[in-house]
Amino acid sequence: MGHRRLSWHSRCWAAVLGAEANEVDDLVWPAVASHGSAAYLWGLYRYAPERIDVTAPIRRRAKRRFVVHFSSILAPEDRGEQEGVPVTSVSRTLLDLAIGATPGRLERLLERAEEIELLDLHKLEDVLDRAGGHRGRGRLRRALALYQPDPTFTRSSYEKRFRRFVIRAGIPAPSMNFNAHGFELDAYWPDLRFAVELDLFETHGSRAAFERDRLRQEELKLLGIESIRVTKPRLDREPETVLRNLAALLERRRRELGVA
Repeated sequence: MGHRRLSWHSRCWAAVLGAEANEVDDLVWPAVASHGSAAYLWGLYRYAPERIDVTAPIRRRAKRRFVVHFSSILAPEDRGEQEGVPVTSVSRTLLDLAIGATPGRLERLLERAEEIELLDLHKLEDVLDRAGGHRGRGRLRRALALYQPDPTFTRSSYEKRFRRFVIRAGIPAPSMNFNAHGFELDAYWPDLRFAVELDLFETHGSRAAFERDRLRQEELKLLGIESIRVTKPRLDREPETVLRNLAALLERRRRELGVA
């Protein structure tokens, strides 16, 4: 009251209150700052967004200076308070942002949450389990695959990078350094009996190694394991092509074996 130049926080508060105006008696839960506004309040965004987003339980026409999102259900655990402003929880905020975020952007938001010690995998899994048909559900679950405990292990940054690219592309994660029939396979899909050998010049740079690699591929084929080779320079140069071809080969292998 009495101020013409309001701070961003004041405008955000005004938007939250405005979303509740004349409907307080009917509210199942109070309106909260959400999406990019909540992200800024939690510290996931470094700069305040120009647009202010609010989520409310009753459909309202968007105001001139802020956007109102509708949600029929927003559980108590999906709401919180930050800097005195009612907001969606960190987990719910990430779920909402996943709708419009690119995979890379969503991954950076998760990294930021981890940096400021706000990344809680249990709470994220909980919000995903309750998300129903939320449009951000699939994207957030795929992004979280990078944070799930990995029963396998990787020996090099190249292996870690390959696995990260695979998951980011929406391809099921392979088992890394998997032992099959006495062969250790760099990346392996056991149900499809399909392997990717990740070649580095440092480990495959001699003629003897070249010969061993060809013999190894032949022996794997005799065991019913299909495989391809991907070099680090090629993954660096054309990752989209590598991943597109890999997805096509895995799908063809799936049809060959009749795997659902």
